[in-house]
Amino acid sequence: MRYLDLGIIVVYLIGITWFGAQFRSRQKTLKDYFLGGKTTPWWAISLSIVSAETSTLTIIGTPALAFGGNMTFLQLVFGYLVARLIIIGLFLPQYYKGELYTAYELMKNRFGERVRRVTAGIFLVTRALAEGVRVYAISIVVAIILGAGETPSIVIILLLTLFYTFEGGMTAVIWTDVVQMFLYVAGAVLSFFVILSHIDGGMPHVWAVAAEAGKLKVIDFAWPTAEGFFTQPYTFIAGFLGGIFLTTATHGTEQLMVQRLLAARNERESRISLLSSWGVIFFQFVLFLFIGILLYVYYTDNGIPMPGLTERDKIYPRFIWEFLPQGVAGLVMAAILAAAMSNISAALNSLASTTVMDFYQPLRGKSNQEGEADGKKSLLLARLVTVFWGGVLLVIALLARQWGNVLEAGLTVASVSVGALLGVFLLGILTRSAGQNGAIAGVLTGLAAVVYLKFGTDVAWTWYVIVGSLTTFAVGSLLSPLMDRSPNQGEA
Repeated sequence: MRYLDLGIIVVYLIGITWFGAQFRSRQKTLKDYFLGGKTTPWWAISLSIVSAETSTLTIIGTPALAFGGNMTFLQLVFGYLVARLIIIGLFLPQYYKGELYTAYELMKNRFGERVRRVTAGIFLVTRALAEGVRVYAISIVVAIILGAGETPSIVIILLLTLFYTFEGGMTAVIWTDVVQMFLYVAGAVLSFFVILSHIDGGMPHVWAVAAEAGKLKVIDFAWPTAEGFFTQPYTFIAGFLGGIFLTTATHGTEQLMVQRLLAARNERESRISLLSSWGVIFFQFVLFLFIGILLYVYYTDNGIPMPGLTERDKIYPRFIWEFLPQGVAGLVMAAILAAAMSNISAALNSLASTTVMDFYQPLRGKSNQEGEADGKKSLLLARLVTVFWGGVLLVIALLARQWGNVLEAGLTVASVSVGALLGVFLLGILTRSAGQNGAIAGVLTGLAAVVYLKFGTDVAWTWYVIVGSLTTFAVGSLLSPLMDRSPNQGEA
């Protein structure tokens, strides 16, 4: 047992849980609990967006991608920037027209209550599945540290994160995100140099080996005539367009990200926080991909057998724990857990806010203002719903152990349904002729199209959001004149 490392990790877990719980006294209304009272500075929201976008999947899954392949994943990241510009131009002005708590209130205002429930329901299912994969990813790290089974590892981290999210709401989520982001970036930079120190010849040797193995390839210009074009996830067209559509969907229509944008003081600060977050995201992905390349060179130089596909997610955390000096390993492992906990807390709060604001309050016939007036009663309900979703994530995490590479598994799950969300949001924002029935028909058709791609074809996951959103938009536009005598502009 490495008691110094374990001690550092335990101190971190206790410290961050205590820190998050300190925000309990600020939680007096639903606006406080779900939007942080709309008093958070833009830079904190920016770093919180980064933390939500960069989970344990990124930290252990991205090095695995470069270890087994190359750097073509960056093609998606280039698309992330274009997506942010689209969100700033199209979505944020719509969100800041009213006092919204969730993304799906916009759909209620535009189409009606049924579309709100459909889109909110899709988010709940999709986000729960995707976060379940992320929770499982944590167990890979904790199991290596403690030598424990995956189930105890999942329970430990989930319970600690649930505690401070339960207590501190969105305020705790954002400020613990800020602390945790600095920790896991510092841990990654530190591990980069430690791994490099184990390689004779330093960076010149790394460049030579990586170049010979094709690891430095960033752009893959495979064209539609190429064999298997739609089955390759990281061609330039698939990656770049997939990154644009995926991020526009997740950051523009999913409550997990929209909730942060709504927590800003005003639309201007929301724009700044979203755009500035891309620079950090790009740096992080480059860093983690290079860590994977360093590990590949290390394995090659030392004649270590290359692990199979299902074992590659363990390469980075295992190297840290086995080869980094005591104390350093504990800090880096604590950094990985930091990313995990920040992501879980964000998911719990966004799932709870959607459940309460888009289902419970409307079913009770209450407006946002009436929910605020309930005070302590509404706050207690929000906290209980948070606990409920913690249990759901636990169950899904236990089922996610057979889903392959954790990064691609998480992105694939998200990609199955967010395309339909993006399609219906674009339908509502870009057209005035679409109605409620046509919009729902479009969503169902878009979901069916992507489910078919997933289970009936070999089409790569990077195409799922593109197909889902375009299908939803096209079908909704075509069927609305037939299914809606007059466009529904928000009546239930």
